[in-house]
Amino acid sequence: MAHIGSCFCGTVRLEVSGEPEGMGYCHCRSCQSWSGGPVNAFSLWKPAAVRITAGEEHVATFQKTPLSQRQYCAKCGGHLMTNHPTFGLVDVFAATIPTLAFVPGVHVNYAETVLPMRDGLPKLKDFPKELGGSGEAIVE
Repeated sequence: MAHIGSCFCGTVRLEVSGEPEGMGYCHCRSCQSWSGGPVNAFSLWKPAAVRITAGEEHVATFQKTPLSQRQYCAKCGGHLMTNHPTFGLVDVFAATIPTLAFVPGVHVNYAETVLPMRDGLPKLKDFPKELGGSGEAIVE
């Protein structure tokens, strides 16, 4: 199945295909600052499953750390996705692809949360071990 998304103004359009590798919430300070909210809803995809279908010339990238290459529309500033080269994954913001049934499975970087969420999902201090984190869960 394919899902179509776009930036805020619609100039940049993207498509994701297949199933995401994972979905959840990130609570890190970088995601809070970048998203302008207390938490970021993510969907993780293999790079081959994500493609820009229009407006590629308007895609700009900001890289604060080696972990994340945040991409946005240079025309409207609308956020699109974050490449995570060290993980081999692309985080397409869940709100960017409205037809995706968002089914979160985990909270990451919960040690930095400013919005406690009591939803029964696992809450990891940082990242899963498979992605270089401690894999340590936070018990509420």
